[in-house]
Amino acid sequence: MSNETSNNGSKISIVVLIIALIGSWIYFVNTNNTKTEIITNYTAEVAVLDSTKNSIQADFIAASAKVDSLNQENTGLQGELQEKSVAIQKLKMNISNILRKKEATDKELGEAKSMISELNGKVNNLLADLGKAQEENKQLNAQNQELTTQNSSLSSNLNSTKKEKERLQDIGSTLHAAAFTIQAIRIKSNGSERATATAKRANLIRLAFMIDKNKITPSGTQELYVCITGPDGKAIGDGGNFNTREDGARSYANKLSVVYEQNVALPVSYDFKQSNKFTEGEYKVEVYHNGFKIGEGKTALKKSLL
Repeated sequence: MSNETSNNGSKISIVVLIIALIGSWIYFVNTNNTKTEIITNYTAEVAVLDSTKNSIQADFIAASAKVDSLNQENTGLQGELQEKSVAIQKLKMNISNILRKKEATDKELGEAKSMISELNGKVNNLLADLGKAQEENKQLNAQNQELTTQNSSLSSNLNSTKKEKERLQDIGSTLHAAAFTIQAIRIKSNGSERATATAKRANLIRLAFMIDKNKITPSGTQELYVCITGPDGKAIGDGGNFNTREDGARSYANKLSVVYEQNVALPVSYDFKQSNKFTEGEYKVEVYHNGFKIGEGKTALKKSLL
C-alpha cells in the first residue's frame, strides 16, 4: 500500500516538472518573439527615419546648389535684393543645423523639410526679382545709350554751331577796305608831288583806301599785309610770306600796323618805293587782313614818249 502511494507521488512530481518546463519554454519563446518584434519594429523605424533624412538631405543639397549658384552669379546685390539673399542664407543655415544632428527627431526632420520648401520658394522668388531687375537694367541701359547718342549728337551740333559762330565772328571781325585807289607818283627834287602815268617818271606807287566801320573788330592794332605784283607777274618786295584763307601762302611787300578804333572808319595810305626803276605795264596791289583779301587795285604805267 505504501509502495503504491510512493509511486503515485513520484509520477505527480514528474508531471509537475514537465508542466513547469513546458511553461518555461513557452515563456521563453514568447519573450524572445516579443524582443524580436521590438527589434524588428525599431530597425524598420530607423530605416524609415534614415530614408526620410536622406531624402530631405538630397532635397537640401539640390536647394543649396541653387543658392550657391545664385550667390556666385550675383555678388553685388543691394537694397531689398540683398536683404532677401541674407534671409535665404539664414534659412539655409537653420536647415543645415538640423540635418547635421545624428539623432534628429521626426518633428525636426519635418521642420527641415518644410524649411527646404520655403527655401526653394525664396530662391525662386529672388530669381524672379533678379530677372525683373536685369530686364529693367537692359531698358535703362538702352535708354542711357539713346541719351548718350542724343547727347553726343547734341554736343556735335553744339560744337558745329560753336565753330560756325566762331567762323562767322572771325569773318565778321575782318576789316573791309573801300575807296581803293592806286597812283604812280613823281616826286621832284623840291619835294613836290605829281601823279604820272609813265614808268620812267614814277618814283613810287601810292596806295590809299578807307577801312570801313566794324562793330565786331575790337579796338587796337591790326596787321595789314600788302602784296604787289609787277608787270611780269612776279611778287615785288621781300617782306616775307604769310598764309591766306583762300589763296594759300603769299609773298608780301610790306606789313602795315594800323591802330583801329571799333566802329570808326579809318583812312590808310601806303607808299611803295623800289630801288630799281619802275617798268611799263600793269601793277596790281592787294591788301589782306585776318588772312582774307579786303581790297585790291591796279595801275598801269606807260612808256614815256620822250
